[in-house]
Amino acid sequence: MQPILRLEGICKQFGGVTAAKDITFSMTPGQVHGLIGPNGAGKSTLMNIISGIYEPDWGSIYLNEQEITKIPAYTRARMGIGRTFQTPRFLQRSNIRDNLLIGTDLADQTGFLKGFFGKKGRPFDDELAELMEVAKFTFDWNDNVNSLPFGKRKLLEIVRSMLGHPKVMLVDEPAAGLNNKEIEHAMDLLNLAAQKRGIGVLLIEHSMDMIMDICSDIVVINFGQVIGMGGPKEISQNKAVIDAYLGGDDLA
Repeated sequence: MQPILRLEGICKQFGGVTAAKDITFSMTPGQVHGLIGPNGAGKSTLMNIISGIYEPDWGSIYLNEQEITKIPAYTRARMGIGRTFQTPRFLQRSNIRDNLLIGTDLADQTGFLKGFFGKKGRPFDDELAELMEVAKFTFDWNDNVNSLPFGKRKLLEIVRSMLGHPKVMLVDEPAAGLNNKEIEHAMDLLNLAAQKRGIGVLLIEHSMDMIMDICSDIVVINFGQVIGMGGPKEISQNKAVIDAYLGGDDLA
């Protein structure tokens, strides 16, 4: 299957610190791909490079075989690269509905006024109802987004990204700060994105249970370099990964 996203030889330095060194991997549509590593390994930096916040010092990025290395972040978002963050980012003074409608602005490049309709003219309310059912929570449209608990805001950010119908979703630590039920709902949303919508999901997560459960393949980085790549079983048995990240003899 042709990759939806491909990185070739990505390098990035900040002063004397190497945040990414010759990182090469690809993602296929309809799969959840894991990106793991110790704190400070360069995971979020790599997501910032993919989304266009940082420009690599060297290397190339391809979306559907079109090079996007020099394309700015806002154009990449229009082209289909969605993003969530460790701390949810919303318009703090706006209500929940307005914050969600921002997500639809990216759907099929329809623009805000047509954003009431999702993919192929599907009404926004119908699509949102489906996603809210998966996320298992309801809300008052007119409530300020800050009225939601932290875990609900994180789920809502995933929903907003999905409303934009991205080709690729970069999801940064969705389980952090969530309770067990909310983690299940986040996993359900990501599985829906990949399996039913064909989105390629790149997931940063420290919860190894979550990574091993929903990822088809995993990239492990340490000090900005790839130290392991493969399926969950292969990664769990990789000595370099165990020594650097998974905890040596305590893995079992």
